[in-house]
Amino acid sequence: MTPSRTQDPAGELLETVVAIAVEAGKLILEHQRRPVVATKADSSPVTDADLAAHRYIAQHLGALDPGIPIISEEATAADYETRKRWRRFWLVDPLDGTKEFVRGSDEYTVNIALIDDHEPVLGVVVIPGKDLIYYAAKRTGSWRRDGNNPPVRIFSSVPDLARGLTVVESKSHPSEALESYLKDLPVKERISAGSSLKFCLVAEGAADIYPRLNPTMEWDVAAGDCIYRNSARSGQRASSLTYNKPTLRNDGFVVGFR
Repeated sequence: MTPSRTQDPAGELLETVVAIAVEAGKLILEHQRRPVVATKADSSPVTDADLAAHRYIAQHLGALDPGIPIISEEATAADYETRKRWRRFWLVDPLDGTKEFVRGSDEYTVNIALIDDHEPVLGVVVIPGKDLIYYAAKRTGSWRRDGNNPPVRIFSSVPDLARGLTVVESKSHPSEALESYLKDLPVKERISAGSSLKFCLVAEGAADIYPRLNPTMEWDVAAGDCIYRNSARSGQRASSLTYNKPTLRNDGFVVGFR
């Protein structure tokens, strides 16, 4: 069943956050033909599109409720002594997959998540280059909207080792640890994808697992993690990812087996 506006699965807040992410995606598209690229202190690339999307998202999330803090990849986060008192906060990656964006690929995303008591309770992933949106909220499931089509509820699949696994992996971050991990599993197919799209492919059942065995930051994963967690046919899928850690850094993880 496709929800009507009055049956909106996410409610007014998620609908508003989806609209903010979509508009940020439009800003990114305006910069794609000739992106201005710089290098951050950690040697990762940043573009004028990252910064334009960050400014737009921060302004509009701040207008929703000035009392909810925002952590964004493109801003200096508050120190942990301040953050550890936060119960709710926004976690944002204005342009996830900057390397893909600079290469001209369409596999980059806008990620916005709301964290409540260390759990992502609302998540939006917009893929501007594909005109595709994934979104979820706790107790309302995970959804996909393709272009102007009505939203469709999506469900992940519990892996069946006897049938072999479809694995989605990072296009930009291969690792020896991943190869070692996969050699003992019955892998049927491997799919490479950029950005948080990998979480969404697991959430909609197009892949069984997403192993990421090198470090990520919390803003890289929060929105996609929310979409995965809420893709169960009942209850939630379990996730090992946690939020508001002192460093905001994740070690390796595997999504899909729990």
